Amino acid sequence: MTRLHYDAQGNGPVLLVIPGGAGHPMGLAAMTERLADHFTVVTYDPLGLAHGQLGMPVGEQRVEAWSEGARRVLDEVLPDGESAYVFGASSGGIAALDLLARHPGRLRHVVAHEAPVVEVLPDAARQRAMFTDVYETYRRAGLKAAGARLVAGLEETDPAPAEGHPPSAEEELTTPMALFLTRVLCPFSSYMPDLPALKSPSLTLAAGIGSRGGLLHRTASLTAELTGGHFTEFPGGHIGALEHPQEFAARLIEALREPAGR
Repeated sequence: MTRLHYDAQGNGPVLLVIPGGAGHPMGLAAMTERLADHFTVVTYDPLGLAHGQLGMPVGEQRVEAWSEGARRVLDEVLPDGESAYVFGASSGGIAALDLLARHPGRLRHVVAHEAPVVEVLPDAARQRAMFTDVYETYRRAGLKAAGARLVAGLEETDPAPAEGHPPSAEEELTTPMALFLTRVLCPFSSYMPDLPALKSPSLTLAAGIGSRGGLLHRTASLTAELTGGHFTEFPGGHIGALEHPQEFAARLIEALREPAGR
C-alpha cells in the first residue's frame, strides 16, 4: 500500500488541507499556521513531494487515488466517531469533491476553492482542448510558456505566441509545477464530479474575488448551482491562499463554520 505523507499542527477539530498543483504544500505555511489556532490542521502531500519524494518517478495521477489517500489520512488522524472539515484548492479541490461524494459521513464541511471541474460547463470540450494545449506548450516551449498559456486559459483571454525550448527530463521530475502540468492537469480537469452525490448542505464552492470573469469563478458558481451547494468568494485570485494568507484563512474559518442552509 502506498505510504501516506502528511503533517499535523494545532489543536481542535480536524481540518484536512489538500493542496493544489501536484499536491506540494509549499507556500501554505502562513495560512495553515493561522488555521492551527482553531483546528488540528492536517496537510496532505499526495505525492510526498515535501517529504523526500521530489525527483522520484511519478506516473499520471488519478483523482480517485488522491481521494482514497485522503480517506486513509482521515482514518489515521480522526478520533473514533468524529468527522473532519476539508479544504481543497484547485486540483486538491477536485480530490475534496470526490472524497465528499464517496465518504460523506466522514466529513463535517468541505470547501473546494477554484476546483477546475470544467466538465460541468456547457463548453467543456473547449476547456479540455485548452488544458491539452497547456500541456503541449510545456512539451514544446517549457515551463514559462506553459504557465503563460495556463493563465490566459484561466482568464479566458487570447494566449500570446509560445516562445521557449523543450524542458529537460530532470526539470520535469524536480519542479512541482512541471509535475502538475504533465501528470495532474489533464487527467484531473477531465474529471466529472458525481453531482447527485454532492447535493449536500456540507459543501461550499469558492472562487477568488480576483478571478471574477474567469474560467474557474464560472466553474465554481455553476457547480454550486448544480449541486445546491453554497457559493462564496475568497480574497485574491486562484492562489489567494499564498497571496493573502491571513485574510484567506480568516475567510476559510468563516466558511467552514457557516451553518447548513445559509
